[in-house]
Amino acid sequence: MALNDYDALLVLSFGGPEGEDEVIPFLENVTRGRGIPRERLAQVGEHYFHFGGVSPINGQNRELIANIEAELAARGIELPVYFGNRNWHPFAEDTAKQLLDDGHRNVLVFATSAWGGYSACRQYDEDIQRIREVTPEITFTKLWQFYAHPTFVELVADGLSEAVAQAPEQSKVLFTAHSVPTAADNAAGGPEDANLYSRQVAEAAKLVAQQAGVHDYEVVWQSRSGNPATPWLEPDVVDRAEQLQQEGMEHLICVPLGFITDHMEVVWDLDTELKQACEEMGVSLDRTPTVGLDKRFAAMVVDIAESVAQDVKPKTLSSVSVQGCTVNGAPCKEGCCAPVKRPQRA
Repeated sequence: MALNDYDALLVLSFGGPEGEDEVIPFLENVTRGRGIPRERLAQVGEHYFHFGGVSPINGQNRELIANIEAELAARGIELPVYFGNRNWHPFAEDTAKQLLDDGHRNVLVFATSAWGGYSACRQYDEDIQRIREVTPEITFTKLWQFYAHPTFVELVADGLSEAVAQAPEQSKVLFTAHSVPTAADNAAGGPEDANLYSRQVAEAAKLVAQQAGVHDYEVVWQSRSGNPATPWLEPDVVDRAEQLQQEGMEHLICVPLGFITDHMEVVWDLDTELKQACEEMGVSLDRTPTVGLDKRFAAMVVDIAESVAQDVKPKTLSSVSVQGCTVNGAPCKEGCCAPVKRPQRA
């Protein structure tokens, strides 16, 4: 099967508000079922209000889509690209209905997450199952993960290499990704899948560090939320920065490995909170760029799509066994995702 045999590509993402009046409704969608009062959501949404209620994520996804469209056109591939979100407009269900109205029946799905585990992978499977229920006429095929794809590793390593070349000799590199409850990190499948998400992050950090020639680095976490009594992946990036300052470290290089673009977890948690903490401690900080809007990233997405179309496993540098997620409607053999059934044809 060739990529031209598919009708469209759906870029599936998390979503974010694009105005102050959208912040609370957006957060209500994100926290649905948890019983969080609106006054608490207003506190949680402080970082959105700090930026006028606008999350960068939707605009960045539109730019990513434009890059993918340009890459497809350069390869002579006619494949329209659509955009859908889990938590805010454009909602994935509405986009699925538009795909149906436009006559598409065989659709690839690129989820904007590099990782396995529940939040980064299985929830996107649940999104796909939900849109299948509203458009059972369409076959949706999810692309493989890319945390260890050579292009992704190269792009992150390029930014790290540039930062290291300009940094003082005594510097510490901190790779950071979104923290999750430790129970969620262990909820992937059988014993061989324990700590799947954190193992993939650690593996990607190792691959990037090796390519950049970095030996002194650590993996840290950020953006935790919820009940403080619930165990989450640690250490927190700000907490670790404070410890390193006490140990005499004067320069940090922060690599936002877990995020493909500069959305809220980057511009607030790193560029605002971490930056402020470092300034107060007298620690200099370099934050390397995210890579999702590099045109080479869009080329990687198309490469992965072509691999799936040809039923060929994409390139990987990983020694961690789980490379992919749901492909051709079946869960990966390693068990990282819940089974997602393809619709039955009449």
